[in-house]
Amino acid sequence: MDTLILSAADLAGDPAVVSRAEALRPAVEAASNEIEETRRLPPALLDGLHEARLFRLLLPRSSDGIETDPITFFHVIETIARGDASTAWCLSQAGGCAMSAAYLDLPVARSIFGDDPRAVLAWGPGPKVKAVECEGGYRVTGVWAFASGGRHATWLGAHCPIFQADGSPRLDANGRQQERTMLVRTGDVQWTDIWNTVGLRGTASDQFALTDFFVRADHSITREFDRECRESGPLYRMGAGTCYQVGFAGVACGIARGALDCFLDVARNKVPRGHKSPIRDNAVVQSNLAQAEVNLRSARAFLLQSMAGIWKDLSAGNTITVEQRITIRMAATNAIHKAKDAVDFAYNAAGATAIFENHPLERRFRDIHTVTQQLQGRLSHFETVGAWMMGADADLTFV
Repeated sequence: MDTLILSAADLAGDPAVVSRAEALRPAVEAASNEIEETRRLPPALLDGLHEARLFRLLLPRSSDGIETDPITFFHVIETIARGDASTAWCLSQAGGCAMSAAYLDLPVARSIFGDDPRAVLAWGPGPKVKAVECEGGYRVTGVWAFASGGRHATWLGAHCPIFQADGSPRLDANGRQQERTMLVRTGDVQWTDIWNTVGLRGTASDQFALTDFFVRADHSITREFDRECRESGPLYRMGAGTCYQVGFAGVACGIARGALDCFLDVARNKVPRGHKSPIRDNAVVQSNLAQAEVNLRSARAFLLQSMAGIWKDLSAGNTITVEQRITIRMAATNAIHKAKDAVDFAYNAAGATAIFENHPLERRFRDIHTVTQQLQGRLSHFETVGAWMMGADADLTFV
């Protein structure tokens, strides 16, 4: 990609939208203990998020969405994550899912999203699932997990391989089995509470099941951004995968920013046992803090500058290229892990203060290490990037 000259405005996003997140951040932070204890986003906070329309950031305007740009999306998610990581994760997940409206017939998209101002779609993977073709649609059976935000969602997505009525796989032109995501109402599934985790507890990423459930054909989509998409805007020529990468990197950067800010308060006031001066006077801590700050800011800037340049290209009418997707995958994964390093520094340097339950550093330590265990934080993404750079075989499934 050619070098582009980017202004501060290119990197700042839409201030009107970002300001909504800033205004909500105190309420998000105030609710963080309740979110942790109940493993749910509380009703009052959900009301605020819906009122600010933060679940509709990536939803098409044709379905009463904001259809914002990925830079703004990053800033919103990062801002909310400074207050509570689970809330930010749910917003990021819902944002990518809402892009499904671009693949639905417009009347269906409006009935799901446009007519309900509190519409939220969530989904998760399922290893043993299937959709069998039948008259007018599909019969769907399976169990899906990791449905982040599913407990406050109105619709769920069940990703399925497609089988013909005789039980044989439905193949595409390349001989691969076709797959589609079935959209079903939340009230039609059977839930199982499985989300007892180290971190991101409030995402309630539970398991849901369907048994021989009928789904209309027009309530199914492909997640491939270059097929069946009826929206022509640049956001939908990029695809949800890239938005997920940007959004979840925003979660990680917000956690790290909150951790470093919290550490500064600890360092100024805490005198470690056996010492005569506060942590802030320790030369090793001073140096490590500066390096953590530099690494976090650099990783964040690399992601934002890369995405802003690609967004300009998309806004000019182009479709995202493999090289551009590789760049965002590299930048997002790097940002997640540099954020983890910053949180690890803050947690370790704070000493025993940080080990107590519900201390902001303790929670952020658990949350960031849960982020790195998720798909978007896999270190194997760097293998994919390196292989592609050298012209070796590279699995681009998650790029």
